[in-house]
Amino acid sequence: MIAETSVQTRKKPRKNSEFLRVMKQLSRNKTAVIGLVILLIEIVLAILAPYIAPYDYTEMDFMNMFATPSKAHLFGCDDLGRDIFSRILIGARYSLSCGILATLIGTVIGMAIGAIAGFFGGKTDNIIMRILDVIQAIPGMVMMIVMSAVLGPGFINTIIAMAFGTIAGMARMLRAQMLKVRENEYIEASVSINCSKARIILDHLIPNCMSPMIVQATMGVAQTITTASGLSFIGLGVQPPAPEWGAMLSGSRQFIRQAPHLVIFPGLAIAVTVLALNMMGDGLRDALDPKLKN
Repeated sequence: MIAETSVQTRKKPRKNSEFLRVMKQLSRNKTAVIGLVILLIEIVLAILAPYIAPYDYTEMDFMNMFATPSKAHLFGCDDLGRDIFSRILIGARYSLSCGILATLIGTVIGMAIGAIAGFFGGKTDNIIMRILDVIQAIPGMVMMIVMSAVLGPGFINTIIAMAFGTIAGMARMLRAQMLKVRENEYIEASVSINCSKARIILDHLIPNCMSPMIVQATMGVAQTITTASGLSFIGLGVQPPAPEWGAMLSGSRQFIRQAPHLVIFPGLAIAVTVLALNMMGDGLRDALDPKLKN
């Protein structure tokens, strides 16, 4: 009895969840941690921007037109005397929101399409893949420019245009993963006990295909931020006076020789954000690699 009691009371080793394993693996990658910290700082600054910005981003001071960086204006002022530092803080809301929302929408829709194609196969898969072939035959940037031109410039329309451009890639990736996973024994077991198709897809297939999708989505945010800036630069994205980073670059390009700081700081904001996302994406790719699991 004593032996049985001791066995029962003995604590079983607690198996770490997949999330904790990934976070532990990610924490060992200094580059990924630096990227994550930079990204979190930018998100916090974007959330608190209306409260910590030293000036109103629309406030014009014609006495400080083209002012260089100083204690009063950390990043200087633009051609209308507006504080660049305040505009970059507020602009983080537009740029980060565009990148995250467009990638999220495109990923969700792409996963739904890819799941249908990968699970059902046959004619359904063939029809979906041919439609995606037609979409992907058009270069991504050209597709987004056309979508933006049709929908018109603006914050919401920019998100829709960029989300549409990411759907095909996400759908193809999930389909490729599902074609591998659906041959496993636990899928056959689910079918044999008459699990519904929706349950098999949502509970068994998609969760086991998420690792590459997470990495692709993280990298996709960086690419989408760059694309949003490009659309704003050519006048098809977020429109002034909204201080989106690409729009700030577009409005300052004619003064690049006279006041280079007007271009340098928005450009650095885009570069640092994209670099941080790529660093974190590389770390996630390594952390989610099955070959590196303990």
